[in-house]
Amino acid sequence: MPEKTFEPWNDPTEKPLIEFKGVSKRFGSFTAIDNQTFDIYAKEFFALLGPSGCGKTTMMRMLAGFEAPTEGHILLGGQDMAPIPPNKRQVNMMFQSYALFPHLSVWENIAFGLKRDGKDKATIAARVDAMLKLTRLEKFSQRKPHQISGGQRQRVALARSLAKAPKLLLLDEPLGALDAKLRQETQFELMDIQEKTGTTFVIVTHDQEEAMTVASRVAVMDDGRIVQVDTPDRIYENPNSTYVADFIGDVTILEGRVTPVDGGFDLAFAEDQPAIYAKSSQHLASGQTAYLAIRPEKVSVTPEKPADRRNVIRGKILDIAYLGNLSTYHVALPGGQIIKAQTANTRRLANRPFTWEDEVWLSWTDTAAVLLER
Repeated sequence: MPEKTFEPWNDPTEKPLIEFKGVSKRFGSFTAIDNQTFDIYAKEFFALLGPSGCGKTTMMRMLAGFEAPTEGHILLGGQDMAPIPPNKRQVNMMFQSYALFPHLSVWENIAFGLKRDGKDKATIAARVDAMLKLTRLEKFSQRKPHQISGGQRQRVALARSLAKAPKLLLLDEPLGALDAKLRQETQFELMDIQEKTGTTFVIVTHDQEEAMTVASRVAVMDDGRIVQVDTPDRIYENPNSTYVADFIGDVTILEGRVTPVDGGFDLAFAEDQPAIYAKSSQHLASGQTAYLAIRPEKVSVTPEKPADRRNVIRGKILDIAYLGNLSTYHVALPGGQIIKAQTANTRRLANRPFTWEDEVWLSWTDTAAVLLER
């Protein structure tokens, strides 16, 4: 039998672990969170993604109990969290700074919360050893935080947060202090640890790649509101607005007026260009303004005009971004619009077919682009 995929949000019998019900948070006249209702399920790795100041950290601080909603309710396991103080919630928070005690060893840092809860020595020792093993820190247990690397300190903070077996672990930009390569490695470690412990993780990040890598679902935020909650692949392939399309990954967005045709729409976006077609089930009126979003990897670049595609545009290469495994071409159309196209560099640089100022043809399939109303 095929393995059942993890999609509790699609199962009507599944009860959410966390429920936000009409939650607003205001600081004076400033609205940080604006009437939000959404659910997070047990064992999810849920990402709150958005630019600085969009409200994601406020959302997390309300979950932790450091802030109270101005309106609405937050439920954990069906229980209203408002009257429960932060230290009594089955919630732990891992801060960006890790906040480790510099004078305590790795072992003592992990044991700290358990000791404060009055656990007996044997219970503490067993739990700390299990956490050291989980985070692969056994060899470093007697070192002080300054004697280990940034990545190891991050794992100590994670082990300490998980030691009390919370139902929910909140991670505030947890990988912000790490360099790019270590960050990538640590993302996979986080996913592995989350899966092994079965703890529900909620991560706050402004790094779209991080959210797309680790999360089961991503909530994209803008100005105190969640604008789309979905799985990473759907957020990328089926954004519900130009804001989401533009925020996640690289994209070209063309604005124009639509005409219904062939189970989709023609979009007239420039006087000197043929209309471009997108298959779409959107309900748009003829002549309405709409936006066509196309990802660079879905655009082909060829020296000759392809005969088998209806979406074909001629342009001139303006810029080339060489990323080692990929090259991104910025192709200028006669009207000044720029379309990005991406190709995999399967050949060595010297054999690359295109260079600056080359006239090329861009093309894509009928289903490659997404048509958006806003």
